[in-house]
Amino acid sequence: MDSIKFDYSKICNFVTKEEMIALYPEARQALKSLKEGTGKGSDFLGWLNLPVEITSEQLADIEKTAAELRARTQVMVVIGIGGSYLGARAVIEALADSFHNYENTGMKVIFAGHNIGEDYYHELIHYLQNKEFGICVISKSGTTTEPAIAFRLLKELLEAKVGKEEAGKRIVAITDASKGALRTLADQEGYKTFVIPDNVGGRFSVLTPVGLLPIAIAGFDIKELVQGAIEMRKACIDDEKSIALEYAVARTALYRKGYAVELLANFNPKLHYITEWWKQLYGESEGKANKGIFPAGVDFTTDLHSMGQYIQQGVRMLMETVISVGKPHYQVQIPSDAANLDKLNFLAGKRVDEVNKMAELGTQIAHVDGGVPNMKVCMPALTAQYIGQLFYFFELACGISGSMLGVNPFDQPGVEAYKNNMFALLDKPGYEEASKAIKAKI
Repeated sequence: MDSIKFDYSKICNFVTKEEMIALYPEARQALKSLKEGTGKGSDFLGWLNLPVEITSEQLADIEKTAAELRARTQVMVVIGIGGSYLGARAVIEALADSFHNYENTGMKVIFAGHNIGEDYYHELIHYLQNKEFGICVISKSGTTTEPAIAFRLLKELLEAKVGKEEAGKRIVAITDASKGALRTLADQEGYKTFVIPDNVGGRFSVLTPVGLLPIAIAGFDIKELVQGAIEMRKACIDDEKSIALEYAVARTALYRKGYAVELLANFNPKLHYITEWWKQLYGESEGKANKGIFPAGVDFTTDLHSMGQYIQQGVRMLMETVISVGKPHYQVQIPSDAANLDKLNFLAGKRVDEVNKMAELGTQIAHVDGGVPNMKVCMPALTAQYIGQLFYFFELACGISGSMLGVNPFDQPGVEAYKNNMFALLDKPGYEEASKAIKAKI
């Protein structure tokens, strides 16, 4: 089986072999507690065996629904926030044409419900006015502010455009099995629905209908994505020196030596939203009890011309993990130029990717020399299979390293603080006392 690889050889100047070895018993115990369901947050471990528990019937239902929606629409608006959209967007952006020419289906997938930007929604409504569009709304409760606002706006627009009956055939809800506002509405209106499993948190949900349906609507192979996750699970779940354990141990060793920020770097612009997905996965899982590695992302070589100076010579609190893609899909050669005013004829005849790979290697050497421990995740190519492997690798490593921190990697109590303040400031019913208290602080 060809597979992603993990290389931590470039951290050896920063942590010793003995320090790494000493952490393996702790990491193995963390993995054991995940497998046995004995650690913190054990009610949310459905993702662990999800790849092998998805049935062919479930995948066929998702693919059938996706095909029906494509037959009725030109544009599908996926409404969700956080884990309810980042996984799907990461896969779609990685596999789609960079300029969103979905030649395989003619379908366009766009996103809403992940912000509260008034101009964004004005422009979105204007864009959709003359499009045949549908809605995939993703929310466990149906009351999360950002997606609920988006759904209210776009549902009204769709019903006015095509009528209530046709709109009902273009709306799919991914929500709780039995309760919540969205479940109630979906049952009343007769929407096609899929279930968000109770034991899978949002940031681990990409292999549920939350991620699989939007990916299938965009025309990409969800079976291949799941197969990649199955392969990585098999390679890691029972291996006491798997790459997931290695990554968890390496980043924990560096964290305990004072490296408190991890940069996920890539040299392929298609990976931007995989970085965004990773940031939520690790930030929401580990950032608790005044602990945790701060996850940040950089897109190289672009950000070498902005963040590169700080990474090279700023405060030495950074570690870096690079996602390196081996083989691009296409070949583009750099031409020769008779005038050679830009002095680039030394590159004539070389492929663009060859230059990019040397930039990657040169950056890694420079950053290590500058005091930034460097790890690398190598993907043979940017395909659904390898993305499936990558997702499961990061998820399992996150569960292990979060447990090694001593926190519950599967809750997110801190995200309620801004919501409570916002509701109080907006005078939501039931928040009267909180409203008085917070307005006194302004």
